[in-house]
Amino acid sequence: MKKKILIVGLVLGLVLIIAACTPAAAPTTAPAAAPPACPPAQTCPAPAAAAPTVDTPFEALWAASGHAQKDAVAFTHWDTSDPKVVEADCAKCHSSTGFIDFVGGDGSAVGTIDAVVPTGTVITCTTCHNSGTANLTEVTFPSGKVVKGLGREAVCMTCHQGAASKVQVDEAIAKANVADVDTVSADLGFTNVHYFAAAVARYGKEVQGGYEYEGKAYDAMFDHTPGVQTCTDCHDPHSLELKVEKCGQCHDGVKTVEDTKNIRWNASLVDYNGNGDLKEGIGKEIEGLQAMLYTAIQAYATEVTKSPVVYSVSAYPYFFIDTNADGKTDEAEAVFPNAYKSWSPRLLKAAYNYQTSIKDPGAFAHGGKYIIELLYDSIEDLNTKLATPVDLSKANRIDAGHFAGSEEAFRHWDEEAEVPAGCVKCHTGEGLPQFIKEGANVGMPASNGLLCDTCHDPANEFAVFSLKTVPFPSGASLTFGEGDVSNVCLECHQGRESAVSISKAVAGLDADAISDKLGFRNVHYFAAGATLFGTEAKGVFEYPGKTYAGRFTHVEGFTTCASCHDAHELGVKVEACKGCHGTDDVTAIRAPGDTTDYDGDGNTTEGLMGELDTYKEKLYAAIQAYTKDKLKAGILYNAAAYPYFFADLDNNGEADVDSAGVNVPIKFWTPRLLEAAYNLQYAMKDPGAAVHNGTYVMQVLYDAIKDLGGDVKGLTRP
Repeated sequence: MKKKILIVGLVLGLVLIIAACTPAAAPTTAPAAAPPACPPAQTCPAPAAAAPTVDTPFEALWAASGHAQKDAVAFTHWDTSDPKVVEADCAKCHSSTGFIDFVGGDGSAVGTIDAVVPTGTVITCTTCHNSGTANLTEVTFPSGKVVKGLGREAVCMTCHQGAASKVQVDEAIAKANVADVDTVSADLGFTNVHYFAAAVARYGKEVQGGYEYEGKAYDAMFDHTPGVQTCTDCHDPHSLELKVEKCGQCHDGVKTVEDTKNIRWNASLVDYNGNGDLKEGIGKEIEGLQAMLYTAIQAYATEVTKSPVVYSVSAYPYFFIDTNADGKTDEAEAVFPNAYKSWSPRLLKAAYNYQTSIKDPGAFAHGGKYIIELLYDSIEDLNTKLATPVDLSKANRIDAGHFAGSEEAFRHWDEEAEVPAGCVKCHTGEGLPQFIKEGANVGMPASNGLLCDTCHDPANEFAVFSLKTVPFPSGASLTFGEGDVSNVCLECHQGRESAVSISKAVAGLDADAISDKLGFRNVHYFAAGATLFGTEAKGVFEYPGKTYAGRFTHVEGFTTCASCHDAHELGVKVEACKGCHGTDDVTAIRAPGDTTDYDGDGNTTEGLMGELDTYKEKLYAAIQAYTKDKLKAGILYNAAAYPYFFADLDNNGEADVDSAGVNVPIKFWTPRLLEAAYNLQYAMKDPGAAVHNGTYVMQVLYDAIKDLGGDVKGLTRP
């Protein structure tokens, strides 16, 4: 139609121009007169140029998207209002005028909507392309948390962040002022996260979009892989469709959007919903947990609030009274007048998390582990009040250690600006590659666990980094063999102290004199590589004049980290143990034919772990006896609390506390005490020490007990 109008216009224009330069025709009854000559200085105007047609890029893609659907409820909800304006709280995302106003694209203040916003607009080109969005680099979430340093994804996140958070849920509960979390209040109503809040799952604890339970730790931003990190990396910004072909480049079998629910990766080798299926996708794991949470919600409503509840994914306000108590959502029940009203704080929190997981259909990809944690914790909390709790015994909340983004190894620095350079190598996803390339690290932002390219080289078709040797804290350079994949494991599983650093610390000091130059030296955690290489690595303090075992080579085929552990799941390949040891219980393993009773308890068939446990117990007893006899003070060890050794000056078996109620760390270190305490901590922090190199560790513990004057009667030094 536009082309027809344009042609007609051009024809009419040309006719008018010709008419202006052509004399009117003489009456047919009069002889024709010669046309007057145009003055020399006058020329007839040229024909008008055709009006240019505008070819809007991506218009067809946009027109078919949800952002352009004029008849969608997202844009028509306010059509019946009087006057026909979009409410201020909604205008930011449900009208072009409101969004442009909010980002300051109309010259107004950023972050507020000053204008009255009429109904009738959708998301257009200028909604996302204007002077305001050009300068948009940060987004404030309903929780008040601000994510900074953003690119174009900031435009998407301004709306796809939800309309509520833990903060709004807590505010509603506080306002209701109920006696306890299980008291029903008429002042409580359902808090709705809103729809397609993709940034909630994506940024996790950084924005607190889900209801996070007190005392629980949560995953931070889901760090995917380079090139597939932002909204527009994965979605076409105009059609909004997922770029499925990108998913298929790494995830075999993914050809459709529905296929993406089947994706899981080597960082997700635990059974989250407890159904025994480790091959189903993360989307399916979440669906399993959603079903479990819904069961818990309905059970709680029946047993505690005494008002059965049902849920509808499409009818507002989603939770309704189950009038016939059949557990099913009938059409007659899913209507606004039948909205559920028997809310307790505990039920509200769980229902909010359920809705949060449901209303982001792509949550499994945006940040599935955060959603899994929310669902798991909600079930766990409701279970405390259920006669028959929902079974979580086989479900898992936390990933294997390398990928446990919610845990202390990766969350320790959340309140700081960055992870210090000395911790970056092993506690960020990008630290190890930097160390391998540069031989050193600089401070980096906190990570949410290790990444694929932490250990796999993207420049070499994602093969594991090839290393010749690995430097250890003692100064030794060790290797499983040039290019062996387990050399990468040694980079982190080596500890941070050694016999060398302890010897330097105590050099020149009286062995039994307290010195203010000494403080506890922590080997750090899981120094399995140092244990395995024994005296070659010198991870443990070795006593002068003694001989110690070197590398434990085990048997052919089981001499490296990767030959005994799955690098992703991290568990022991226990089935492989049966061939020689007749058992897959690693705690029961000892060398075939070894009948030595190392710990003197008369049991020559117990596993080497049992023998080593007695050594640790005897060393701890010797440490306590030494401090009591030599230093006239008490000492207590707590393997779960830094810095592990605490004062018990009155020897009452309880740690002394300061004015703030915090346990007081040991300050009366002597060289002899420090050496023994270091060795005890070393043995405690390598839980597989008996298997990695039991001979070496028992040797150093035996020597430590003896050096302190402890009782070694019955003990046999390997």
